[in-house]
This record gives sequence, structure tokens and C-alpha cells, in this order.
Amino acid sequence: MRVFVTGASGWIGSAVIPELLAQGHEVLGLARSEAAAERVAVSGADVLRGDVQDTEVLRAGAEQADGVVHLAFRHDIAWTGRFEEAAASDRRAIEVFGEVLAGTGRPLAIASGVAGLKPGTIATERDHPNDQVSPRVASERAALALADRDVRSMSVRFAPTVHGAGDHGFIARIIDSDRSHGAAGYIADGDNRWPTVHRSDAARLVRLGVERAPGGSVLHAVAEEGVAMRDIAAAIGRRFELPTTTISPEEAGARFGFIGQFVGLDMPASSAITRELLGWGPASSTLVEDIQTGAYSNGANG
Repeated sequence: MRVFVTGASGWIGSAVIPELLAQGHEVLGLARSEAAAERVAVSGADVLRGDVQDTEVLRAGAEQADGVVHLAFRHDIAWTGRFEEAAASDRRAIEVFGEVLAGTGRPLAIASGVAGLKPGTIATERDHPNDQVSPRVASERAALALADRDVRSMSVRFAPTVHGAGDHGFIARIIDSDRSHGAAGYIADGDNRWPTVHRSDAARLVRLGVERAPGGSVLHAVAEEGVAMRDIAAAIGRRFELPTTTISPEEAGARFGFIGQFVGLDMPASSAITRELLGWGPASSTLVEDIQTGAYSNGANG
């Protein structure tokens, strides 16, 4: 199968490419910059230069492929107060892919998340968020609806922490904050839980979904249902020789910046349905193991 991948040079995309290639697939990767194009080419994929906002480029990529993995998202504007604009761009991309793939039975895998599905209870693949959770909810709904147009569409909901060496996401930023404050912090009693998945396991799930998930599937890229934030702080403390400390919800924003709104969330999630459907399961290290073995030694700058 020849697969068109957006976000090909990103954290997850750069793991999906070798996973697909190792199983005999061909990959066409979208690259916005010269540096991104070089990274995609070095990985062994063909390169399509262009931006995820350019619908004609997206159409051309999909027309050259037997399936699409859409991982790109305009994070550059999403976290500057323009999240709705980024979400609208995401929906337009999905609509274009749907136009190309309609009536073909070919796969379209899009990226989503488990955060906010059912706060405080274990979310499953059968749970569907309402529009108040995130403007991005409409993207998942649009993708899954394409199954009615003979597109083998699926939503891959990633854990908020897709961890591994080189991760510059939430955990790396929390570590940077902890080191600058001289203590590993958690909010209140730290019992709130974060689901996690290793980058390699997430990439393998994407590949399995492209190969055989039925149209309309929701897949949870979740290895650990929920790691208590207190345990994450303890692992950070051990690795970086920091004491642990509790902080109030009111202090979270000042301490952690824009991610402060997420640090205190309790958002466990299950992947039991995904595992049964595709025979997938985690094979890589856990988040705490990665922290303790030095995967985050350089924080968000590593």
C-alpha cells in the first residue's frame, strides 16, 4: 500500500513512517520546509512539499496514494489563542481527503485525543465528546461519517502523553518547570491520572489501523490507562534529585504556563476495545521507565 502521511516529520509521524516501511508499504510524506523534507527523505519516504493549509497539495497527495494518515495539526497557532482556526483547517483537510477517497474503500486515519472524553472516569472507544470539549471534536465526527461514503475512516485517539526519547511535549515541559522551581510538583493530592503510550507503540497502532481497521473505527492509542500525577512527579524527583511538592490549582498556571490547565485533569482511558479489534498491545517502556532511564534528561530542549 502507498500511504500519504501528513505531519510526516513530526513526533508521531516520524515514527509511523519507518513502521509502515518495515511492513512493506510505501510512504509519501508531506513536508512544509526544506528541513522537514530532508528528515522525511532520510527516513526512506518520498516527499511532497507543501503546507497542510493548501488543499490542492493535500488533494494531490491523496490522489497519489492508496490511503491517508492525517497527523498534521496547526499547533503553531492553536496555542496562541487561535485553536478554532486550527481546528477549522483540520476539518477542511479531512473534507478534501474524503472527496478523494469516497467510494474507494481506502483507509483514512486521523489524529485525535482521549483528553476530556469523560473526566474522572475511564473513557472508552465508545465514548464520544460533545462540541464543548474542543473545537477539534468536529474533525473526528467528519472523519467517522466518511465511512458512510465507503471510506475506511478511523480516528486514532492518542494519549496526552506520547512518550519516548526526544519528546518535547507535556512531560518535557513539566520537567523544565520542575527543575526551574527546584521541586517536582503535582496539584492537590496528585491522584489525577494521565493515560500514556510510547511513541513506538502508537506508531504500530496507526499502521495496524491502516491495514485492517473497519470503517468508522475509534482506536485508543493508550498503553497505561492512567498514571497518577503524583507518581510522575516522584519519578521526576528521583531522576533529577528534586523534592516533590503539592501545589494549589490556582498556582498551576503561573508554574506550568499554558499546560497548567491540563496538569490537574483526571482523564484515564481504556484501550480494551482497540486491543481486541486489532490485536495491539504495548511492547515498549512505560512513562516512568522513560523518565528514570534518561529519556527526558534535556527536557523540552533535548
